[in-house]
Amino acid sequence: MVPFGGWDMPVEYSGITNEHLAVRTKAGLFDVSHMGQIELAGRDALAAVQRVSSNDAAKLSVGQAQYSALTTPAGTFVDDLLVYRLAGDHFLLVVNAGNIEKAYKWISDETRAIGDVAVVNSSARYALLAVQGPAAADIVQQLTTIDLASLKYYWFAHGEVAGVRSIISRTGYTGEDGFELFIPPASAEGIWNTILETGAGKGIVPVGLGARDTLRLEAGMHLSGQDIDETTTVLEADLGWIIGWKKADFIGKAALEQQKNAGLTRKLVGF
Repeated sequence: MVPFGGWDMPVEYSGITNEHLAVRTKAGLFDVSHMGQIELAGRDALAAVQRVSSNDAAKLSVGQAQYSALTTPAGTFVDDLLVYRLAGDHFLLVVNAGNIEKAYKWISDETRAIGDVAVVNSSARYALLAVQGPAAADIVQQLTTIDLASLKYYWFAHGEVAGVRSIISRTGYTGEDGFELFIPPASAEGIWNTILETGAGKGIVPVGLGARDTLRLEAGMHLSGQDIDETTTVLEADLGWIIGWKKADFIGKAALEQQKNAGLTRKLVGF
């Protein structure tokens, strides 16, 4: 166990190599309840999300998610995040554990003048479990009546998992197919145990921070504070695809347009 983002987190359960290979070939279960949730709701919620995030949230249908960035005026990262559209005027933003307070204050301050939008740090309302790997769909399907085969990548549904209300999201941080389950914290331990029991025959194992890092690194996914931070622009991070160039405006757009036109002097690359 190690301190991570203000939490005690497991580095490994059965060994990083074993856990990594289990996710690549069978399935792994992650407790990622340390991640933060910030909700924006109200008539002007979309305008608020559009201002603070780089991607174009207007393209999201209800039930769809996207990867995005909270950007500074310089086009660098306050944090990277996932944006979920819960309703036409209700969004759920998932931010990194170490950045919850910073991101919440940034969003609140930058949207104060927008109008009818409430910004709420709802992190304490959610525990988050991730089931990842080739067998993930088979395992989770045994615990829910939602037809997971019809749930596309980066889409989500409301339903029950093991009899507990949940948001089931086809997202992850491993490069494998899988699901992230937003559930009430009081139910987390029971659902954790149920998933391990249900998936035992499929080879599921609990996975810690160590393999979470090797899996995301192998998949070329960025880690806030390591690969991206307030000194890195979205373009320098090679994440130009999460910039909504056609949006009217967002914080940092002018700086990113200037950098795009001038050309990059450095860029994150993978070997």
